[in-house]
Amino acid sequence: MKVGLVLGAGGAVGHAFHAGVLAALEERTGFDPRDAEIIIGTSAGSIVGALLRAGVGVEDLVEGTVGHSVPEEMKSRFAAARRSSNERAQAMPRNRGLRLGFSSPGILAEVARRPWRVRPGAVAAALLPAGRVPTSVITDWLELVLDRWPDRQLRVCAVSRSTGRRVVFGPEGGPPPAVAVAASCAVPGLFAPVVVDGVEYVDGGVHSPTNADLAAGLGLDVVVVSSPMSAARPLRPGLDLPGRQLARLTLSREVASLRRQRIPTLVFQPTAADRQVMGLNAMDRSRRDPVTRQARKSALERMDRPEAAAALALLAED
Repeated sequence: MKVGLVLGAGGAVGHAFHAGVLAALEERTGFDPRDAEIIIGTSAGSIVGALLRAGVGVEDLVEGTVGHSVPEEMKSRFAAARRSSNERAQAMPRNRGLRLGFSSPGILAEVARRPWRVRPGAVAAALLPAGRVPTSVITDWLELVLDRWPDRQLRVCAVSRSTGRRVVFGPEGGPPPAVAVAASCAVPGLFAPVVVDGVEYVDGGVHSPTNADLAAGLGLDVVVVSSPMSAARPLRPGLDLPGRQLARLTLSREVASLRRQRIPTLVFQPTAADRQVMGLNAMDRSRRDPVTRQARKSALERMDRPEAAAALALLAED
């Protein structure tokens, strides 16, 4: 059984949402996400995807530890990386936050030439200056636990800051996985772009919060999508709703391309209850535990619906 796993953007809160969804999926079907044929990760989803490919299991994703699912020597690497990351985060000046201003004339020129080819997120990114916080604060530990591309497929989405076009990093001529993940997490205006072969890259969510269309045409039997930045119906009003509606529309188009190929696709999006727990700050790490618990609960409820049966049956066979 060839399973595609798509993990979308969403910051620290999105990371927790993924953990809850994957926990529910494993509980209900027995499917271990580490066994996916391919993992497609964007921003926070690229971090979770890299953790899975490094051997971290669902239980550890939920608990925010590496105490159960990795060999003893890997635990020490994670511990060292966590200490390094915490030290860097504490040393960062506290006034380094989201900035306003002008960023990429290249993207705006592309809009003038071919407006139909440029995503709204890329235009928004062009109106923000380069951030100042290095993404190494959140990704440097990956060099210790995933120093080369894994044997099982991992694809990481980023966006060229000069053109606004999506780039998909992998082992075929790409940078090391930690660098690819750093580029995928470089939120415009907050994190500094990541340079690969002289080109600056920013967060893959600028193109799409999920990039689920990349799972089409790969001969997959079933696709699972975890999309922290969109919203499930009914759509509860809120300050986050316009952005979530846009993410939902983008995801709907991507999922349609999968279903046209008759690929059973199981999509998890935050419910009204999930959104209430997630709040408005995607970087709020203090919400990790409640978001994970709530996402697990709503994912289990999602899998009780009749339309989920076909995908679930295939996952249970794996």
